[in-house]
Amino acid sequence: MNFLAHFHLAWPDEGLVAGGLEGDYVKGLLRGQMPESLERGVKLHRAIDAYTDAHPLILQLRRELPPGLRRYAGILIDLSFDHYLSLHWSRFSSLPLADFNREVYRILAVNEMNLSDGARSMVARLVEHDVLNLYQDWETIPATAARIGQRFKRHNPFLNLERELSPAKGALEQTFLDFYPQLESFCRDSIRRL
Repeated sequence: MNFLAHFHLAWPDEGLVAGGLEGDYVKGLLRGQMPESLERGVKLHRAIDAYTDAHPLILQLRRELPPGLRRYAGILIDLSFDHYLSLHWSRFSSLPLADFNREVYRILAVNEMNLSDGARSMVARLVEHDVLNLYQDWETIPATAARIGQRFKRHNPFLNLERELSPAKGALEQTFLDFYPQLESFCRDSIRRL
């Protein structure tokens, strides 16, 4: 899952939402260096990622992607699922997407002093480019992947992503619709145990 899904699955707990972003930046054991509410959010983020990566629907989807993209399936699935969450938002939330995104930006700003440098930098980019609202457009997926691919040492595997990934759009959307309700249920149970 990428940003939008992590925030949605942590909603409405502000600590879980902020920790959902921090989960991309904090590695290793959690030892009380940050507020407990953020640590709970990091734990939820990690649980979401582990559940998603091991789920049979996701494993099957990885196999259905074009062979040249399978190595990067996690990145592409995460980005694509945020797009499909945006498209099908009203199935999963009664709060309009633009209102939800505005509230997330507010929560991140309020908690910014407790975030790591990397997470604070990402907050600035999310807000400056209004990233959460951009997920509604499919073009955001290949564009974001191409930016991620620039960080790879050998080459950028996402330069021709639109041509390679477009045939998989139907499978990506259907898997998202089948999987996401299961993930929501998993998160409700997980939050009670955090």
